[in-house]
Amino acid sequence: MTSFCPLVRRREHRTRRTLAGMTVIQIRGLVKRFGPVTAVDDLSFDVRAGTITGFLGPNGAGKTTTLRILLGLVTPDAGIASINGQPYRDLPEPSHEVGAVLEASSFHPGRTARAHLRIQAAAAQVDPSRIDDVLDLVGLTAAAGRRVGGFSLGMRQRLGLATALLADPEVLILDEPANGLDPEGVRWLRGLLHGFAAEGGTVLVSSHLLAEVAQTVEDVVILDHGRLIAQAPVAELTTGGAGLEDVFFKLTSEANR
Repeated sequence: MTSFCPLVRRREHRTRRTLAGMTVIQIRGLVKRFGPVTAVDDLSFDVRAGTITGFLGPNGAGKTTTLRILLGLVTPDAGIASINGQPYRDLPEPSHEVGAVLEASSFHPGRTARAHLRIQAAAAQVDPSRIDDVLDLVGLTAAAGRRVGGFSLGMRQRLGLATALLADPEVLILDEPANGLDPEGVRWLRGLLHGFAAEGGTVLVSSHLLAEVAQTVEDVVILDHGRLIAQAPVAELTTGGAGLEDVFFKLTSEANR
């Protein structure tokens, strides 16, 4: 399997609209209700360019709903969610700006991995030669001719990442991408995200694997019951030797008192 470098980088040859440290993802006053349940409650936070931000919270905290709003899949009741200053639906080339993995099961089971990527490449107007690059990057070259219905969850996660990376996006939005990966796969994913951010990419990733998050991300956004509990660099939250897991449980426990 190759490093991230072989995808280099149309990003280096086009004008970047964002510079390191500038806001790429902006959430302001976001509200979403499903009947009597408020899933997202006046939520605001920013994600900086060139960083990996962990999006954390207990089950039902509103993380997936927020990500779906950010990707234009759910309409909020109030507030804004923007990428590079625009709602996702208004981005001129959304596939080239944002890659996303929300579900590892949203593939036609009868298609091969390569056929799936061919269809995605055609839809996004991507050079088909990139299919081999991303298959190699995610470790699926040997399985490219297999039908996705026979893939393990971890292999489907890798195919989801290949799909997200196909159009060389500037931003990755990932919902539990380590789910189903074995320890080697989790370590590989960490390296992939570090490489992506090192090349100027921006990552927002939700996860329940707090120990892994602590090794992967720079900043964290913590939610509970749809509300922001904390946003800070991991190094700041863990000052004094506390682990991220301890900090997380302390903050969410205090929020529920």
